[in-house]
Amino acid sequence: MTLASMYKVDYVQVLDQHSQMNLNSSWVNDKGAWMTNVIIIIFIKFFFGIIPGITPELSWTLTTLTYNVGSYIMFHAVTGVPFELFSQGAYDGITLWEQIDGGVQFTATRKYLTTVPIVLFLLSTHYTHYAPFAFSINLLATVINLIAKLPSMHQVRLFDINQKVDTGL
Repeated sequence: MTLASMYKVDYVQVLDQHSQMNLNSSWVNDKGAWMTNVIIIIFIKFFFGIIPGITPELSWTLTTLTYNVGSYIMFHAVTGVPFELFSQGAYDGITLWEQIDGGVQFTATRKYLTTVPIVLFLLSTHYTHYAPFAFSINLLATVINLIAKLPSMHQVRLFDINQKVDTGL
């Protein structure tokens, strides 16, 4: 079994992807992108912390849930590139996570983006005093986000979500 048959690789699409820099995913390696991620988490925590009636425990759970859902949608649910002018369809069938670092696994950026939900989960479970309900919600959101990041899930589509539609053109 060849690598092409394992991953259903279209050689023309691979050549198109490597012909120019991917503007959609190159920003994750830019200076300050990692810190921006941390700032977004702090902003989400601050936002939930200032809402009257929300306890600190609930704000940590909502922060973890919001970050994991937003991260999942951004990196794993949306395929293609928002600005088609530059990519001309080379990335139509793959998610942003699959575009990062040209699909190479275990790069520093991928490790960082995998570590952030884990650290956020640990913080939220600590600050919720390991309450079973909050722990379950935080764990479920984190596990779903982490499963999508596994190398074995590269270009795997569950329940026909994100399937590339062949228009025949």
